Amino acid sequence: MSNRYRGEIEAELGGRRRTLVLTLGALAELEAAFGAADLVALAERFGSGRLSARDLVRIIGAGLRGAGEPISDDEVAAMTAQRGAAGFVRIAAELIAATFEDADVNAGAAR
Repeated sequence: MSNRYRGEIEAELGGRRRTLVLTLGALAELEAAFGAADLVALAERFGSGRLSARDLVRIIGAGLRGAGEPISDDEVAAMTAQRGAAGFVRIAAELIAATFEDADVNAGAAR
């Protein structure tokens, strides 16, 4: 079962329920993959609303690996999701929201 307070989500991929989370390591992986200088640049890229199919594979793959699943991006690309491409978009959007939605609130609390 996922814990939203830790940024985890649950999604059905490849015919089974899986947990995804963008850990610090997963975010570092995405920074490198997207050529983002920092987390702000990464969040801005995600917020642009312009994600390719390859971007979705990378985001979902990083989320699965962040949750401890040993899986390659090629394996993620071969998976199915409910509602097809729209399902992958929903999963990536939910994962990004779970990771960044309270970033401003949490940053203020840390000061």
